[in-house]
This record gives sequence, C-alpha cells and structure tokens, in this order.
Amino acid sequence: MSVSHWSDADSARAQAIWSEYQRDHDLSSSIGQTAGIDPASGQVWLGESIQDVVELRDSAGSAAPLFFIRVGSSSYYRKGGHR
Repeated sequence: MSVSHWSDADSARAQAIWSEYQRDHDLSSSIGQTAGIDPASGQVWLGESIQDVVELRDSAGSAAPLFFIRVGSSSYYRKGGHR
C-alpha cells in the first residue's frame, strides 16, 4: 500500500490494532513515546520519535506506511493552544 492509497479504513484498522495492543501490553513505562502501526501487517513499533520508529521499521525490512500515535494520548499531535 502506498501513501496515496491510504484510506479511512486503514486508519480505522490501525486504531483497532492499537486498542488490542494496549490491552495485551503494559505500556505504563512508554507514556509519551511514539507508536507506529502498520495496518496491513498489524506490526507495532515503539520509539522516542517518528524518526526512531521509521528507523526501526526500515531495519526490519519494511517500507509500509504507518499510522502514528503518542502512547498515553488520543492523538499524536493537536494544533492549537490555550487562550
């Protein structure tokens, strides 16, 4: 799957994989880290940043597009601030 073919279904699948991963793993020591989820294979990589996760994915021999989320947060990044 290429980035240009990413769909809402891919995002939904990645979020489902992430929900299951959180149920099966203790992530209390990983709060604030970056998770990269491959919706096609179900593989999850954890690292300090997106760049770290991409390096881990690359070293595993994969080039799959990833869905990113910050551990302990409902999203990776939210634009805006307090007024």
